[in-house]
Amino acid sequence: MSGPRRRVSAAERRARLGVRHLLAPSARAERMEDVATALVGLHATDPSTVFLAAAARSIAPDISAMERALYEERRLERMLCMRRTMFVVPAGFAPVVEASTSRSIAARERAACAVYLRDGVGWSPRRYAAVEADLLAALAIRGEASAAQLAADVPALREQVTVSPGKPYEARQAVSSRILRVLAAEGRIRRARPSSGFNSNRFRWSLSPLAEAAETWETREAQAELARRYLAAFGPVTVEDLKWWTGWNLTDTRTAIAATGAEEVDLDDGTGHLLPDDLEPVAAPEPWVALLPGLDPTAMGWRHRDFYLDPAHIPELYDRNGNIGPTVWADGRIIGAWSQHPAGHINWHPLTDPGPDARSAVDAQAQALAAWLGDLRITPHYRTPLERQLTHGM
Repeated sequence: MSGPRRRVSAAERRARLGVRHLLAPSARAERMEDVATALVGLHATDPSTVFLAAAARSIAPDISAMERALYEERRLERMLCMRRTMFVVPAGFAPVVEASTSRSIAARERAACAVYLRDGVGWSPRRYAAVEADLLAALAIRGEASAAQLAADVPALREQVTVSPGKPYEARQAVSSRILRVLAAEGRIRRARPSSGFNSNRFRWSLSPLAEAAETWETREAQAELARRYLAAFGPVTVEDLKWWTGWNLTDTRTAIAATGAEEVDLDDGTGHLLPDDLEPVAAPEPWVALLPGLDPTAMGWRHRDFYLDPAHIPELYDRNGNIGPTVWADGRIIGAWSQHPAGHINWHPLTDPGPDARSAVDAQAQALAAWLGDLRITPHYRTPLERQLTHGM
């Protein structure tokens, strides 16, 4: 007869967070790809999040080294995947992510793009296929190219569609953006170095081997592997956490958890799951603080967040669409928010008093972050109420 189920307290979950997410000083990593591996992937909808999230967890963060890993050595892959969101994931793990999440997203994107082109510019499926083939041929010749350069080679890419007709935000959009998005979701092309700084979304493009590599993974098998990686990094997690984080349906989520052999544990907010080789208690690391960027993978890693976030602080820390802004952490809890002033220094504001030692540690982290950024200025893509206030001081 089995004994009572293991109980994982909120305090232990915060301890796991500090260690597994490389936030305690003794847990820091050396390379960006080590950070991405520990967290499964780095949120990349806002390009600056990738660099700031890695820097917060690195022993000696170096922007040039991060850019080399992303754009030259290709140890990391930027892709549309979980929840139709951009992530940067380790290159060796990218085929699993493609097969488990991007594959179904790409199918929907292609179907929607075909309708968009048919209704917007009257393209038939044959016309769409021909333009796409011309685009890939042009990219093979150039090696790397911007959307504008590809449109110069393939004039059909300059054709425009009216989006949101009759609305106040009606606009004209070149068809190239949708076609490139589909090809990227399928893993046939990849985002290369952007045209300006690391906060830019204006990427160049190159061909990608990802689609071929992902063919070796069956979808169910890949989903089980992604679930295993997620549980290792974020466990214990609920079914709702994994369903929300991946964007899968409930059946796929439950099937993937079962395939990992995960065991049920009791949490303050219901039933959680831990991998069978991860049931031992995790001790709290040394005291730590961190300044994490908007959309940081830790802050966005769970559907149920009460163990690290006071629900009363949600209106100040999130925008209306559920995107979290830059946050200040102490020992596994969000205690406040931060923002970069136009002059370069970091303003931060506590929502919970962490005590004098933690306040001093946050002040030191803020000074270190400002020095690391130097002349760079970071404005989150998704502005939140408290972040906006802190931009110009409170």
